[in-house]
Amino acid sequence: MTSMKPSTDGDVIRRMASRSLLPAFIVAALIPLAHAGEAPRVSRVVMGPPPFGQDDGRILRELFDHPDDWKETRTLIDEISYADQCFKPFRDAELTTWFAMMKQWHIRLGLDVGAIKEWGQTSEKSLPIGEKYWDRIQRLGGQIYAMYMDEPLHCAHFVLHQPDEYAVEETAKFIAGVRKDYPQVLIGDIETYPSFSLEEHKHWIDALQKRLAEMNVRGLDFYEVDVNWMNFQIQHTGSWQEVKQLQAFCHSRKLPFSLIFWPGSYGWFQRIHLADDNTWYVSVMNQGYEYAALESPAVGGAAATGGPDQYVIQSWEPCPAHGVPETGDFTLTRLVRDFVKKFVTHDQAP
Repeated sequence: MTSMKPSTDGDVIRRMASRSLLPAFIVAALIPLAHAGEAPRVSRVVMGPPPFGQDDGRILRELFDHPDDWKETRTLIDEISYADQCFKPFRDAELTTWFAMMKQWHIRLGLDVGAIKEWGQTSEKSLPIGEKYWDRIQRLGGQIYAMYMDEPLHCAHFVLHQPDEYAVEETAKFIAGVRKDYPQVLIGDIETYPSFSLEEHKHWIDALQKRLAEMNVRGLDFYEVDVNWMNFQIQHTGSWQEVKQLQAFCHSRKLPFSLIFWPGSYGWFQRIHLADDNTWYVSVMNQGYEYAALESPAVGGAAATGGPDQYVIQSWEPCPAHGVPETGDFTLTRLVRDFVKKFVTHDQAP
C-alpha cells in the first residue's frame, strides 16, 4: 500500500527531536522556518458525500457505521469534505466519535463554506455564521484542514447582481477573517466554468490575489473549478482544453489547481427519467476519461501537464443511494476507489 501523504520538513524535524538528535530550543526555531518555505499542501484526493438535504445524512453516516466496508478506499483518499452547515443536524456525540475515527484513519476534514451568500452578503454577516459551525466542529474534536469557499464570485454576479469589485473586496475580507482566527486552515475558492469564461477566471484570480497582498493577507491556497461539462455538448460553450489552460495559468501563479469530478450529466438524464446510480457512476468516470484524454498528443496539441493538483470526487445530486460497501455496485466508495485507481494512480505513474 502506497501512502499519499508525504512527509514534510517539519515532520522530519519533529522525528529528529523525538530521537534526541536536536535540542528543544533548536527544534522550536526550525519548525516555523520549515513551514514558512513550504508550498500549500492541498490534499491530493478529496471525497465529498452528498450534503445533508440531498439525503438525511445517510451516506456520511454509513461511512462511520460500517468502517470495514471501505478499508481500501480509505487508503486512497486524503480528505473528506462536507458543507459546514450540513453538520448541524448531527448530534454532538456522534460527531465526536466520527472525528476521532477520522484522526485514527489519518483522513483530513474539509469544509464547504459560504463567503458571499444570500444569507451572508458581506463578510461581516457570513463570518460570524460560519464561525459558529467551525467552533462547534473544533470543540467536538474536528481538525479543520481546509475551507472551500462556495462560489463567492458566482453568487455576487448571478444572485446579488454586484460588480466584480464587490466580490473581490468581500471575499478578501472573508479570507482575512479566516486567516486571523483559523491561521492553520488552508482556504481556497470554488468557481464555475463555463458560466465564467477563461479570461474572467484569470482576471478574478489576479484581482483577488492582488487585493489580499494589499491587505498583507496570505493569498489563496488553491483554486477549485466546478465545471458544468454538459454545456460543452448541449450549449457548445467551453471546453476541456480551456480548463487545462486554466490549470496552467494557476500553476504560472504558483497556485495549486483543484478540479471537481461530479455527475454532470445526471440532471439532464433525470429530466427524461433515465437517471439512476449507474448514471452517477458512469458520468463521473466519463469526466475522468475526458480530462485524462487531453494528455494525448493527438488531442488538440494539448501539452502533457498531468492531472490537477487535487481531485475532488463529489456529489450534490440525490445520488448515489449508498456510501458502502466499496465492492457494491455504484456506491460512493466504489466509485472513489475505482476512479482513484484508474486516474489518480495513473497520473502519478512515472
